[in-house]
Amino acid sequence: MKNYTGLSMMFLSLFLLLAACGGDESNNNDSTNEETTQEEQTEGDSSKENGQPEDDDNSTQGGHGGHHMSSDGDVPEELKVAEDPAFNEGDTVIIEAEHSEGGETMMKGAEATVTGAFNTTAYAVSFTPTDGGEPVTNHKWVIHEELEDPGEAPLEEGTEVTLNADHMEGMNGAKATIDTAEDTTVYMLDFTTVHGDQEVTDHKWVTEDELSAAE
Repeated sequence: MKNYTGLSMMFLSLFLLLAACGGDESNNNDSTNEETTQEEQTEGDSSKENGQPEDDDNSTQGGHGGHHMSSDGDVPEELKVAEDPAFNEGDTVIIEAEHSEGGETMMKGAEATVTGAFNTTAYAVSFTPTDGGEPVTNHKWVIHEELEDPGEAPLEEGTEVTLNADHMEGMNGAKATIDTAEDTTVYMLDFTTVHGDQEVTDHKWVTEDELSAAE
């Protein structure tokens, strides 16, 4: 009977010892996890303080102020193809104007290929985007055929219109004011932005006096 009691005491002592070791290991793991979490938080705070951007799919707009530089190439049915444009489809030209709302040079100086030429009235317009974005002033260009029920062209400066174009975010359906009007030939273009970071297809619109022939 004493032998059984001794064995029982040994097993009980061994069990308690193993349990104690397991508890210490668990506590060590918890402590390590807490230290790791604190290090990650510290690194994240440090990145913010140093001005390093966090990952955010919505944080960039291609450096062009929301301007959709490429298009699907569709044009209004009533838009007339230019009969004798200065530059024909397939011609190589140099863009002499900058339409970026963000202030960064994207177009001016770029070599482009003409993908379409049309006779119309081109307008510079000011409007507030429908998505709550900052007001846009003197946006170039929206053509007469991209206005809702515009009447006869050209419209006078100060005329209020509704835009049926989506050249940039919040444009389609926005109320706008005509800043200037110009009867001209407008062009669609394919080009690479001057920094070489974006391939643009069927960009709308560039007027004839904003282009020059490539040498």
